[in-house]
Amino acid sequence: MYSLSDTIVAVSSASGGVRSIVRISGPQTLSVCEQVFEPGLDSQIRNPQSAIRNSVVVSGLVHITNDLVIDAIAYLFFAPHSYTGDDIAEIHVHASPVIVEAFVQGLLARGLRPAGPGEFTARAYLNGKLDLAQAEAVNEVISSSNRLQLEAAEKLLGGRLTKAAADIRSSLLDCLGLLEAGLDFSGEDIEFIGAQEAAERLTAIQKSLEDLLAGSIRCQTLIDLPAIGIAGAPNAGKSSLLNALLGWERSIVSPQPRTTRDVLSGILTTPAFQCVLFDCAGLVREPANVLDELTQRAAIEALQSCSAVLFCVDSTKPDIGEDTAIRSLIQPKSVVYVATKSDLLSDDELSRKTKELGSVFKAEFLPTSAETKSGFQSILGCCASAFADGGFESRPRSALSNLNSEISTVALTARHRQAVTEAMEQIAQAIAEVNRGNEEVAVMMIRAACQAIAQIEQQPIDEQVLDRIFSRFCIGK
Repeated sequence: MYSLSDTIVAVSSASGGVRSIVRISGPQTLSVCEQVFEPGLDSQIRNPQSAIRNSVVVSGLVHITNDLVIDAIAYLFFAPHSYTGDDIAEIHVHASPVIVEAFVQGLLARGLRPAGPGEFTARAYLNGKLDLAQAEAVNEVISSSNRLQLEAAEKLLGGRLTKAAADIRSSLLDCLGLLEAGLDFSGEDIEFIGAQEAAERLTAIQKSLEDLLAGSIRCQTLIDLPAIGIAGAPNAGKSSLLNALLGWERSIVSPQPRTTRDVLSGILTTPAFQCVLFDCAGLVREPANVLDELTQRAAIEALQSCSAVLFCVDSTKPDIGEDTAIRSLIQPKSVVYVATKSDLLSDDELSRKTKELGSVFKAEFLPTSAETKSGFQSILGCCASAFADGGFESRPRSALSNLNSEISTVALTARHRQAVTEAMEQIAQAIAEVNRGNEEVAVMMIRAACQAIAQIEQQPIDEQVLDRIFSRFCIGK
């Protein structure tokens, strides 16, 4: 794990820009800056003998090597009020990547250490400047690809998830305390909370967690481009079609049903249009559990709001009863019917199958193959026509209309989702045990739910978990 006694350095600006930023943080920050940075005569300082230690912005010269000196500006942030909680210096230079690299190498020769991925944010977490959910939000902000994703990540960074988790955990602890008090005084004629009230409280808490999870799933589908959704039953060839249309493997393809759980999207660019192409989890008649139900609800909502839907049916399936039931679940603006896996049938079989599908669905089916890419031009032509006929706007406004006011628009990472899902499962079991009169068992389940929620932002956190979290960051962040 990271050592807080080291002074670390990294280039924190994107490559290819006019200005480069070298970020330094740790106990040696100020002393190293005094060695390599020469304040200019016009620097506004209170103490001329130590400009570095008495200013927040210093113009001057930075010594790249013994023979090379260039103009620079140093921005100084002093402990404990900096981003990391340690002293930080950001040295801004207008120089080529070769010169910047030489500067960094010179700093390393003075005893500094290269920063690891996300190490600046890790220090902020370890020094108590950010909780873990906020630290993860930094990476979500950096990787955001559209306005709504950025807004959701900023809410996470602002502590929205931490507050929501704390409120939910507080409610769980209140219910737990009342149940445990009743057990402690089981020999007395005292009832602190009845079974019905306990079940109602736990059900309300479970609903809050469901809203948090469902809102996060919805957020991932909304970006500022017209959208085309791919829908159909599990194993209908949706993921293969997504990958083939995008030209790269965005989605995992597997014969195992329900491989895709979240909304996966990519940018589809054609000569006629550019849009977001997304693949949802396969729709089913009856979801098996709460997570499947929430995932399906989010998928249906996304499909309803997009500009067109590619409805996929496996052309090799003998029974399409499931597909007709699933089609009735969605009412999109425009539908393009696609008969997938056409390369697996002979010409006569394919002709007979598309006629059969057309008769059942009262629509023309386009035979396609993700393997041979046959039928792709027809699909894209139909999508372009749907866009033109629908007069779509730059983004699906109907899907965005209510999201900004919902607490559930906080972005959740995979780790957050796992914690929320685990808590929901434990609460569901606790409700069942309360209804059976097994308060002792219910108390155990509620404690487990509290521990799951605590994983979002509280210690102790396993070092391996921290390593996995921050390894996804960029160097210098």
